[in-house]
Amino acid sequence: MENRKNDYIWHPCTQMKDHEDFPLVMADRAEGVWIYDKEGKPYLDIISSWWCTLFGHNNPRINRAVKKQLDKIEHVIFAGFTHEPAEELCRRLAGLLPRGLEKFFFVDNGSTAVECAMKMSFQYHRQTGHPEKQRFMTLAGGYHGETLGALSMGGMDYYSRMFQSLLLPAIHVPGPDCYRCPYGKHRDSCQAECIEGAEKVFEEYGEETTAFLIEPMFQGAAGMRIYSPVYLQKLRKLCDRYNVNLIADEIAAGYGRTGKLFACEHAGISPDFMCLSKGLTGGYLPMAMTVTTAKIYDAFYADFNEKKAFVHSTTYSGNPLACAAAVEVLNILEEEEPLQHTEAEYLTSELKAALEGHKNVGEIRSIGLINAIELVEDKGTKKAFDPEKRVGYEIYKEAMGRGLLLRPMGDVPYFNPPLNIKKQEIDRAIEICRESIEAVLG
Repeated sequence: MENRKNDYIWHPCTQMKDHEDFPLVMADRAEGVWIYDKEGKPYLDIISSWWCTLFGHNNPRINRAVKKQLDKIEHVIFAGFTHEPAEELCRRLAGLLPRGLEKFFFVDNGSTAVECAMKMSFQYHRQTGHPEKQRFMTLAGGYHGETLGALSMGGMDYYSRMFQSLLLPAIHVPGPDCYRCPYGKHRDSCQAECIEGAEKVFEEYGEETTAFLIEPMFQGAAGMRIYSPVYLQKLRKLCDRYNVNLIADEIAAGYGRTGKLFACEHAGISPDFMCLSKGLTGGYLPMAMTVTTAKIYDAFYADFNEKKAFVHSTTYSGNPLACAAAVEVLNILEEEEPLQHTEAEYLTSELKAALEGHKNVGEIRSIGLINAIELVEDKGTKKAFDPEKRVGYEIYKEAMGRGLLLRPMGDVPYFNPPLNIKKQEIDRAIEICRESIEAVLG
């Protein structure tokens, strides 16, 4: 690590003053689950660098695909032109996505994919005779990005409080919190009794709502809150009853993170829109998609003079290099079948064996390779730590010193490794995680 107090760079989601006594790491190279600094020190990247390096860093297959495409065409305006990597990507994804999702709109980041879904939904209802549908619903505690429209859909005060006066007036529905379930149920056997909060809100606002935006199966920034698939099933029925579009934000959950290719598969539902990014290109290049149905697409398909086109663009929409990487990601998923060979069960069992008995580990929850460790001050009452203590941040610093990139959500450290992580790498990550928690909490 090196001290860069006077650096030119303003880093994301960072209080830069923290780096006066905890210097930034100068990354030099990376391979697999490992990032190496300028001195050659390795850091085990257990969070896939913000959940996007699907098959690890510097994957040789994706490297070759991008290099091959680079010699053909690096970028082309995506209005009036198309190209084979984009065409192949969409053809193949249409056969993998939940039923009905077959129209693809390319953008370059997840927040924009969310905002496109919101704009499409609003315009769709306007163009199909429902101009009264102008509001959006979302789960409290949700996170959907940090541009103003996407930020409006989140329920995380840490991100949005400062900008409240600039945001859309979204309707926030109480979200599932299975660790502190007010019904005394367990997510593996409940019937999503907590859907009654959404039912009451739909009764009041359903007729004026255009779309409900949700992170399927788990709420990431809320502390990796994993919930029952029954909730999604009941929410789909509510949306159908009130003619509300369901937007599934699979930016974090998609591409195998939950053990299924797409998280909606756990509930057997198809949303009206799905937002994809992160694992889409294996973490190589910025790209995102808003995917929707032919029914919604058809409401925009008209003569120019009817002014029904979706007028939205991003400069790097459909970038050929990103599309080439995304196609190779699908090749790896198909040919190597990593979802059938992950070490998900091993990771969860070993993590529980190492940490479940700790006095401050309230719960270890898992879905696929995602494992979240909720740290609490009092295990019996489930009382959280005072946020001012920054317990999660102290554990993060301790883990970094020992060579593990373990970036928490508040006081919830989590594992979200590449799909092809090996057992010995899992063992090393768990060992450092345990040592770091014990160093901070005893």
